Amino acid sequence: MNGYQVTFFTQQDRRNHGLPLADWLLKAARDLGIAGGTVLAASEGLGHDRRLHSAHFFELADQPVEVTFALSEAEVSALFALLAQENIRLFYTKVPVEYGVIGAASH
Repeated sequence: MNGYQVTFFTQQDRRNHGLPLADWLLKAARDLGIAGGTVLAASEGLGHDRRLHSAHFFELADQPVEVTFALSEAEVSALFALLAQENIRLFYTKVPVEYGVIGAASH
C-alpha cells in the first residue's frame, strides 16, 4: 500500500484529556480505526524552541517522545481533522511511504 509515515514529536509531560499526549494519540488512532502506532522515548532532543529537552534521572517530564504511524491518505485526513478539532499544537513530519505486511501470520 502507498500512504504516509507520520511522526509526531512531543514531550512526556504534555497531556490531553488527562492522558500523556503520546498515549492520547495512540488511543485516538485506535478509536479512528487506525491499526498500529509506535511510541519511542528519546534521551535528548533539541526542540523548535531551541531548548535542549532531556530525560533526567529523577524527572522524565521533559523527555522527548515520538509517535509514529504508517497511514493511508484517508487515515491522515481523519487524524489531522481530530487534532484540529482538539486544537492540539504539535510538530510532525509526513513522508510518502510504501507499507504492508510480509510473511505468514504466526497464529
